[in-house]
Amino acid sequence: MASHNKLGQFGEDIARSYLLKNGYEILATNWRYLRAEVDIICKKDKIIVFVEVKSRSNIQYGEPESFLSNAQEQRIFDAANEYIDQIDHQGEIRFDLISIRFDKENEAIIKHFKDAFLSN
Repeated sequence: MASHNKLGQFGEDIARSYLLKNGYEILATNWRYLRAEVDIICKKDKIIVFVEVKSRSNIQYGEPESFLSNAQEQRIFDAANEYIDQIDHQGEIRFDLISIRFDKENEAIIKHFKDAFLSN
């Protein structure tokens, strides 16, 4: 497995732990629909939250949260629509981004952006 894949998986593991510690219930991980993959689908206070996780070991080219493209947002939005159709969810949904950057001591710096993106 490429080192960037290992970093991404490690970041997703940290994000899951962070969400659980903050009262979220994990419903699915790495949920796929067509060309889209939603890293984490979770629930808190009856709101289903679709979470994209971005991890970086350095910020030479920018913070992790700056690497979410419009095309990726649209794919996640499409996958979310399919997911809520499959489970027949009639309530509120939200799209969050969790940014994880590792400092020089390999400690994770976590930023949680709620309502990080909205697609049309």
